[in-house]
Amino acid sequence: MEASRPADVSHYLGVFRRHWWIALLATGAGLGAGAGLTSAMPKVYQSSTAVLVQAVDQDTNAQGGRTKGMVNLDTEAQLVGSGAVAAKAATLLRSPRSPIELARDVSVEVPANTTVLMVTFKAGKPEEAQAGSHAFAEAYLRNREETAQNGLNQQIKTLSAKIRQLTTTLGGINARLARATRGSSDESNLMSLRQNSQNQLNGMTGKLNELTTTTIGAGSIISDARLPDEPVSPNPMINLATGGMLGLLLGLGLAFLRERYDRRLRSAADVRDRGRMHVLAALDERTTPHFDDVLQPYGAGGRVFNRLRNEVLATMPQGDQIIVVTGASRGSASTLVAANLAAALARTGSDVVLIGAHLPDSVIDAAPLARMFGVSAVPGLSDLLAGRVGLARALQRTPRIPSLRVITTGGAATAAGLMQSQRLKDTLEALRRQGGYVVIEAPSTASSADAQSLASLADAAILAVELRRARRPALLDAAEQLRRVGTPLLGAVVLPRLSNLRPAEPVGPAVTLSPPSKTPSPGPRPDETAVLDRDVMQPQRFPTNTVSSSEKAAQQVRQRVADSAEEITAVIDMSGLDSSEVTQAQDGDKK
Repeated sequence: MEASRPADVSHYLGVFRRHWWIALLATGAGLGAGAGLTSAMPKVYQSSTAVLVQAVDQDTNAQGGRTKGMVNLDTEAQLVGSGAVAAKAATLLRSPRSPIELARDVSVEVPANTTVLMVTFKAGKPEEAQAGSHAFAEAYLRNREETAQNGLNQQIKTLSAKIRQLTTTLGGINARLARATRGSSDESNLMSLRQNSQNQLNGMTGKLNELTTTTIGAGSIISDARLPDEPVSPNPMINLATGGMLGLLLGLGLAFLRERYDRRLRSAADVRDRGRMHVLAALDERTTPHFDDVLQPYGAGGRVFNRLRNEVLATMPQGDQIIVVTGASRGSASTLVAANLAAALARTGSDVVLIGAHLPDSVIDAAPLARMFGVSAVPGLSDLLAGRVGLARALQRTPRIPSLRVITTGGAATAAGLMQSQRLKDTLEALRRQGGYVVIEAPSTASSADAQSLASLADAAILAVELRRARRPALLDAAEQLRRVGTPLLGAVVLPRLSNLRPAEPVGPAVTLSPPSKTPSPGPRPDETAVLDRDVMQPQRFPTNTVSSSEKAAQQVRQRVADSAEEITAVIDMSGLDSSEVTQAQDGDKK
């Protein structure tokens, strides 16, 4: 199970810093989507009309209603969108749309503590929005007036019927009263009944006169609809802000998703937390050297390897001498770590042997240890394991660090298949008996099984992890390979991705001649010098005290003509010749 990372702010900021381009692209896509939606959506205009609602006789407010007074404005707001009002509005607008469709575009608001209705209508054109709002307000007032007038007419009708009935009743009473005997009780009762009926008739007649003279005032428009200047929808700012925010959230989600499934190791914390491995040392871009550099002991990078040396010496048990350095990915990380660790160990005065068992990945990086320490590329480990040379000849002492000896990778012939040979075991045993430390630069565990074979012969192992190139599965697999062969893994050395490496210097031919002078001088060249290399080192000139008398004379002639002619130097590499061939070459040079 993968170890969880510390969920702090720096972790999230690091994720955003590594994947900022995903969030940027997603935000841009969201802004583009918002802009596209704005351009694709139809424009909507709206206009509002303020209507003052007046109470009529038949108005009754609901008990406990939200609005106070005789008029229930919530009920009136619902009546604005009713079918009767919509039908009257359609008639006023002379619109081909049905009343139901028109009612969908109208909305009503009731401002607090007022008897005002705000009738709002939305349409695709400013003129239609203005006309629709006014039409619905006018239709509402007309409908309210008609409803009130109909109620009033119904009251007048009912009251008129009662008056007619009462008049008929009063006529019958008068007829009976005319036939009644004066002074009788019957006359007295009829007189009383006539008086009551007359009083009722007078009251109803007065009320009827009042109703017939009543004027209906259902309300009025106090602020008519205006022509809108800008559409209310779509809103470009809201669409762009919403699209940008959604794009940013989507980008952050994709960034964290990519981080979750990204197997590359990006920091020393990833090696420690996700790889579950102890980090011995971590170099950054400031302290990481070029590929063919050996760090100075007092520089920033040199101090890192000095601390690495101290930690390695403190961790390794007494008597352990052989350390194998391998990489978790292809590249030159193991070469750089092994070379600088061996140099740091040798600077303490201990005898150290650095063995190059890592074949370079390209021809450009050929013989990296030879360039780094200034030794000859051949003979090396491949020649030693093939039996072409002995151990004494394969060991080369470095000029700058006398206590460090190097066995390079060797010639063009590879040592593939020889890492499990008995000759390699005997070589390591011989070096172990000589004392000191042996650092083996092994190939990566991801590219070859030689790292596992070399680790089985070593006392401890160190993993070189190149950030942004090494992946977590490869790191775990490297640790598992070393565990299976029983080699203790001290930890990992973390380096940034090695880039902008200086190209390897071209290897010159065995014989190089400088351009001849424009005015050649007659006679033999006085400055031709033969250089022999019996110790398989880089080509060097002999000191002046070892040359013959003829060569001394030639040197004197060269001194006299140095101001008049350019020197031509012949550097002859005779490392592959035996002693008889060298003698013949010297005799030929004398002649």
